[in-house]
Amino acid sequence: MRTAQPRRGRRGAVSLPQTEARRRLASPTLAMLPRVSDGLSFLYIDIARVEQTDTGVCAVIETSAGGVQRTYLPTAALACVLLGPGTSITHRALSTLMRHGTTVVCVGSGGVRCYGAVQPADRTTAWLERQARAWADPEARLDVAVRMYELRFQQEIERGTPLEVLRGIEGSRMKALYRTLAQRHRLKPFKRNYDPSSWGEQDPVNLALSAGSQALYGIAHAVIAHLGCSPALGFVHSGKQHSFVYDIADLYKAQTTIPLAFSLAKSHDPESEVRRRLREDFRLYRRLPQIVRDVQWLLDPDQPDPQEAEEEPVRLVELWDPERGSVAGGVNHGDDVM
Repeated sequence: MRTAQPRRGRRGAVSLPQTEARRRLASPTLAMLPRVSDGLSFLYIDIARVEQTDTGVCAVIETSAGGVQRTYLPTAALACVLLGPGTSITHRALSTLMRHGTTVVCVGSGGVRCYGAVQPADRTTAWLERQARAWADPEARLDVAVRMYELRFQQEIERGTPLEVLRGIEGSRMKALYRTLAQRHRLKPFKRNYDPSSWGEQDPVNLALSAGSQALYGIAHAVIAHLGCSPALGFVHSGKQHSFVYDIADLYKAQTTIPLAFSLAKSHDPESEVRRRLREDFRLYRRLPQIVRDVQWLLDPDQPDPQEAEEEPVRLVELWDPERGSVAGGVNHGDDVM
C-alpha cells in the first residue's frame, strides 16, 4: 500500500497532505440549530456565499467536485442567522433578511467570537427597555443579580440576602468544583490563575479555562445581540462594555467549559484543543435556546411564556411621556393642547 508523499511546490517548498482536521475545517457548514419556539430558530452558516435569487435567499456552497450547491433559507422562520468564517453575504440577501425581521450576527468558528450584529430596523426595543429599567433601579438590579445566582446555584435564594454573601457562596462553590475535578483527573491542588500579560505561561488547565471562557462569551454575546439588549449594562459585573456578556456566560461555565478544561490537563495545546472541542457538534450553539429563555426570565420573571415574548407584533414607534408612559407616535397631537 502506497503512502501519500509530500508534494513539492514552488521554489521546492514541501506541501504536506491535507489532514483530516484541515479537511473538516475546509468543509462548509449549514446547520439549523435547535428552535427557541415554533417559527423562531437559529441558523449557522460558514464557508458559503449567501445571496438573493429570483426565488429567495440561498447559501451557495462549492462542492468537492467543483460545482455549486444552492440551499434556500427559510427566511420567514428564522430569528437569527449566524455567519461564520469564510462567509459572505450580498446586499440584496441582507436586505431580505432585514425585511423578514432576522438578526444577522458575525461570529467566529463554533462561536468562539462575536464580532458584530445587524438588526432589523423594526425590531422591538422591549427587551432593551426591560434591561435598562432594571439596571437603572438599584432594587430591580439587585433582584436580577439574585436571580442570576439562583440559576447558578439551582436553588431559590431568600430575598434580602446581601450580594456580598452570595459572592462568598459562589467563591466557595467554585473552589469545591475545582477541587473535585482536580481529584477526578488526579491533579495536584489546583488554583485558578488568570494573567492576560502572561497568557502563554499558564498551566494547561488555566489556559483551557481562559480560552473556553472566551468561547462562551461569544455565544452569550450573540444571544444578547439577537435580543437587542446592551452588552454593557451588567447586573453582577460592571464597568466594561461586555459586563452583561460576562453575567450571562458565568451561568453556564460550571456545566460546560470548566469540566472540559480539566479534561485537557495533559494536552500539549489546550488552547486550540478546547476551542476545537467546543466547535465539535455545536456544543455551545446547542445552548442558544436555553440562553435566550434564561435572559428573558432574568429580565422579566413574571412573563408567563418567555418563548412567545420574542414574537410580539411589530409596533410603530412610540413617544415617551413621564406621566402617561408610551403614547402613540406617527400622529398629530396638536388637538391635545387646544
